[in-house]
Amino acid sequence: LSSSSLRLAPRAGHTVVFPRFMSGTSAVWEAAKKARESARLLAALPNEDRNDALKRVADALENAKGDIEAANAKDCEAAAKPDAGVAPALQGRLKFGGSKFRDTVKGVRDLTKLVDPIGQVQLHRELDKGLVLKRKTVPLGVLGIIFEARPDAAVQIASLGVKSGNGVLLKCGREAVQSCTAIVKAIKDGLASSKASPDVVALLTSREETAEMLKMKNYVDLIIPRGSNEFVQYVMNNTDIAVLGHADGICHVFVDEKANLDMARELAIDSKIQYPSACNALETLLVHKSVADKFLPAFAKRAAEESVHLKGCPATAKILSGIEAATEEDWATEYCDKILAIKVVSDVHEAMAHINTFGSRHTDCIVTEDASTAALFQSHVDAAGVYWNASTRFADGFRYGFGAEVGISTSMMPPRGPVGLEGLVTYRYYCTGNGHMVKDYAGDDAKEFTHVDLPK
Repeated sequence: LSSSSLRLAPRAGHTVVFPRFMSGTSAVWEAAKKARESARLLAALPNEDRNDALKRVADALENAKGDIEAANAKDCEAAAKPDAGVAPALQGRLKFGGSKFRDTVKGVRDLTKLVDPIGQVQLHRELDKGLVLKRKTVPLGVLGIIFEARPDAAVQIASLGVKSGNGVLLKCGREAVQSCTAIVKAIKDGLASSKASPDVVALLTSREETAEMLKMKNYVDLIIPRGSNEFVQYVMNNTDIAVLGHADGICHVFVDEKANLDMARELAIDSKIQYPSACNALETLLVHKSVADKFLPAFAKRAAEESVHLKGCPATAKILSGIEAATEEDWATEYCDKILAIKVVSDVHEAMAHINTFGSRHTDCIVTEDASTAALFQSHVDAAGVYWNASTRFADGFRYGFGAEVGISTSMMPPRGPVGLEGLVTYRYYCTGNGHMVKDYAGDDAKEFTHVDLPK
């Protein structure tokens, strides 16, 4: 994610004025209004009721597995046509069935095991005798999520919304419309049998509806666009709603001079080919010059076995004859495919400088047996995730134990990295007194505050 960011917009006043005459896409406004109203009721439900709703959603998805996979097959067939213009990597993300379907539904059930993100006491303080302040977590409200051709994202985002007490407006890529329509129908069927309203989740399918959503600051509290840097910037420039961007993932693995080379080879392969179109897949491999002669031939052989196309710097080309030359543009490219750029570097400092120049602040890894070098790398590389001897593919909400994620943020402002439940709540201050007035704490005879922290 090279330009993920959080942009906060001024909030509207307390008086909400709804448009008297709605546009031609008034259904979007109505869906957003229902999501807002339903989200407030959802937020008030106890955790056990929201968990019950998630279990019913998981059951409904499993019951609709045949319909969902049939719809997905149609989307995949249409995307595979030459005139569809859908890149192979995007076609890979579009597929939804088998283990991916199983793991996605498991993720919904796993959310029920997590701590309730609502009502967590962050601060409990006596301001004075009988005057107590609390800060507790509350839902954001309504989320507008614009995501690519990944049907599993619809399930993850909707379920996170239910668990965190938020309404969700889902806008899927055009390639996944049939899949997401079947998925959202199943989700709504599950919610209909619970204490949560099916209206907390709605699906948008057109660019026109997206444009309408970006205008709805009275209904939508946060927009999360998942896509290219250019698209994220477009969204930020065309809305007054807060934006949390999920854009490119240019991830690196650096093979240090003190690396276990067998480990480095397999770790780099896993980071690249386990799911090449994922945003946490390896795109550039950096190799210390002192081990390049030994490491690169063995790695190239392994990469060939996995049909990975390699590009390399001049130093790499001297070792791997016939390799395609890498250009400056390659260092800043997210391939989302079985393509990998390789650069030989003089030391860890050059590796860090390269990553901080061309990386997208997503996830970067060092492979080394030297703890001090690893510590240097992890403290100097500017990324949401900085790993030591672990595949970049671990950068995922499900693998982090978040149950799922709505996206991955590389903003320095929180939330950062995979955004799960904790990133979907804000907080509210609760002050309880007994007729306490500020005038008693002002002037020459002002009372003093006690400011005593109390047990949470």
